[in-house]
Amino acid sequence: MFEIEIKNLSKIYDKKIKALDNINFETNMSGILSIIGKNGAGKTTLVKILSTQLYPTSGYAKINGYDVVKDEKNLREIIAAVPQEARAVPWLTPLQTVQTYLMWRGYSYKESKEIAYEYLNLVGLKGLENVKNRKLSGGQKRKVLIASVLASNAPIIFLDEPTTGLDYISRKELWNILEKIKNEKLIILTTHYLEEAEILGDLILILDKARLIKYGDIETLRKSIEYQYQLKIYGNLDFNFNGLLKRYPDHYEIFVNDDEINKIKEILFRKNIRFTFAPLSLNTIFEYFVEGGLNEEN
Repeated sequence: MFEIEIKNLSKIYDKKIKALDNINFETNMSGILSIIGKNGAGKTTLVKILSTQLYPTSGYAKINGYDVVKDEKNLREIIAAVPQEARAVPWLTPLQTVQTYLMWRGYSYKESKEIAYEYLNLVGLKGLENVKNRKLSGGQKRKVLIASVLASNAPIIFLDEPTTGLDYISRKELWNILEKIKNEKLIILTTHYLEEAEILGDLILILDKARLIKYGDIETLRKSIEYQYQLKIYGNLDFNFNGLLKRYPDHYEIFVNDDEINKIKEILFRKNIRFTFAPLSLNTIFEYFVEGGLNEEN
């Protein structure tokens, strides 16, 4: 298990722009911590502070008892990070990139080369190990960086929007890799893909306008909203229910709680009306918290 303690953490740029505003958070976990928020919410700033790339303006943060400012040297021994702005060195090959990173972390030449081949294969770059990075696609270059941090075997990994530029299949392949290794590690992940955050996140933090506004696992987040279920109904809506309604050109969308869901399904079956239903997605939960609720149309 890994302990994170954040107290009154703030970051202000140019003495006026609040990137983080009094963040407080504590957890003891292994697995994946997903951090989500709109552009400018403070996701990258928070990850940079936690991974010792940036000093906070006030407050403090500790990981496994190491203060990110006072103990940065010790903390860097147990973390690996792919920053959002990181780029693969164009004149190196994927093999040279990963191997150099591992040697810098203390691996021998022979061992680092073997591990580099293993992890480049794992992320789908087999056969491209000796191609110059500049000749790779944007998604392939991103995979080189991901292979580097995964190969390090660091117990704490920071991935700041790691799947940006990856196609859907490559994203799913990375999800599978992270799922396999997460129980032994703490992986702190930022993403704009809410589906990704929901699938991977053992714990989800929602930031908005530099503040932490909600956190919990997906079930905890669902239960903090009045409506837990979302139905799409393709037909006439000629019955009453206790919930929220949205109208679209080809269907209705309604939001209801546990008490209503079975009653409505029974009515729809009886009337032979086509519908789909599911627990609230993280997309809807996110919209609820950052936009101040679900807008009722009727």
